[in-house]
Amino acid sequence: MVTSWFPICVIALAVCVLRIDALDTFVAAVYEHAVILPNRTETPVSQEDALKLMNKNLDVLEKAIKLAAEKGAQIIVTPEDGIHGWDFTRETIYPYLEDIPDPQVNWIPCIEPNRFGYSPVQKRLSCLARENSIYVVASIGDKKECDVNDFNCPSDGRYQYNTDVVFDSKGKLIARYHKYNLFATEVQFNFPKDSSYVTFDTPFGKFGIFTCFDIFSYDPAVILVDKFQVDSIVFPTAWMNTLPLLSAVPFHSSWAKAMRVNLLSANTHNTRMQMTGSGIYAPEAVKVYYYDMETESGQLLLSELKSRPRTSPNYPAAVDWSAYAKNAKPFTSDQANFPGNIYFDVFTFTELTKDTGNYTICQKDLCCHLSYKMSEKRSDEVYALGVFDDFHIVQGEYYQQICTLLKCQTTDLKTCGEPVGSAFTKFEAFSLSGTFNTSYVFPQIVLSGTQLVPEQYFEVLSDGRLQSRSDVPLPILVMTLYGRVFEKDPPQLGQGDHTLQRDNVERTQS
Repeated sequence: MVTSWFPICVIALAVCVLRIDALDTFVAAVYEHAVILPNRTETPVSQEDALKLMNKNLDVLEKAIKLAAEKGAQIIVTPEDGIHGWDFTRETIYPYLEDIPDPQVNWIPCIEPNRFGYSPVQKRLSCLARENSIYVVASIGDKKECDVNDFNCPSDGRYQYNTDVVFDSKGKLIARYHKYNLFATEVQFNFPKDSSYVTFDTPFGKFGIFTCFDIFSYDPAVILVDKFQVDSIVFPTAWMNTLPLLSAVPFHSSWAKAMRVNLLSANTHNTRMQMTGSGIYAPEAVKVYYYDMETESGQLLLSELKSRPRTSPNYPAAVDWSAYAKNAKPFTSDQANFPGNIYFDVFTFTELTKDTGNYTICQKDLCCHLSYKMSEKRSDEVYALGVFDDFHIVQGEYYQQICTLLKCQTTDLKTCGEPVGSAFTKFEAFSLSGTFNTSYVFPQIVLSGTQLVPEQYFEVLSDGRLQSRSDVPLPILVMTLYGRVFEKDPPQLGQGDHTLQRDNVERTQS
């Protein structure tokens, strides 16, 4: 288990400024929830049984929300699927859904629970927010009837959406977001016809919201930051860790650093499905995170954040990710490269054969440059430098440019790219850069035991180099510059065009 804790004295300080109209800082909370899952059935349960299951999860979330509020938090984020669970068909999710109105209707469900029909989950979330004077972000399912004569309307006459809702500290519904980029397994939900850019204003800054797989996207994730200039992102997720490059804590923290925005990330907790890893991340530093593959319990995290980080004097400068690499002379080597797979993508690798070295490796337009020094080159551990410049096409389609230094699973080069959890080789110095064709590159370094590197031990230079900033030896598992070339992506990253949902419904009904 890896956890970083928030000092109580800072929480107490935050309580003292709660009454100020515009706050310079605020206390954020995220809760990693061990979701109570429904039994898998082929036929829908009753609406009453669905509510019983959801109330069990809400009982757990209620304790977390109350505790967060007691400790001075002004906002709490709970995970995707945190109330109803997952592993549904289109039909079996239906009893768990509610009709969630547009927030413009000015509705406090805690006061008017029946105004928009059956809405017990919205009422309970609203009351939790109102009674504890805290903003609550939660994930529930939305249903919308549609005209079957409409070409895009599913044949069962309704749209079903994976939905995030936000209630303010008075219990008012202030935001509703339908997940735009569904993951391949989310056959129970529809793709929204159009993307929506959901923001909400608070006394402690402007927030945007998106969900899980959306973080890989330009639309809406990057647009919210670049065009809508939000200060913070709330991010419910049900993230299955995929080592070595797509573990929740390293990737989400690197996104916050590269996008220069606060990120409040709440993951589900299910070790059987490799689900763990929540955190509160600022542009300049990781504030607090939690990663635990040993226990089955949830965890509440709290930290203080700047309300408007762009106005801070230490706000990170923009990075030109290819400035150094495109002007650097490639290092030459006589050793042969070799292929390897990471999450179904075929990388080109070269082995690091000495304790000190300089390497360049290329694939298509991307060349990665690495300089390094190890404390000692161990004979029982192998490291490789890898490059990938192409589409990822399994469980979603999107274009990647990646430079990565990683430890291979064994001394057999065929295992380079396979998951590995520990490392004993230590690096005293390193510098990694690449000739990226994108300005969206996410830097991450993971140490032995899936721990993040403290900021004082590395830096990202304005010319795109990820390099060491001290001589403290580090047991590196993986060091990556993960680039996304959004202009090459399809409109939606998941299963394809939203009109395919009609076919999904017809297949499940046949």
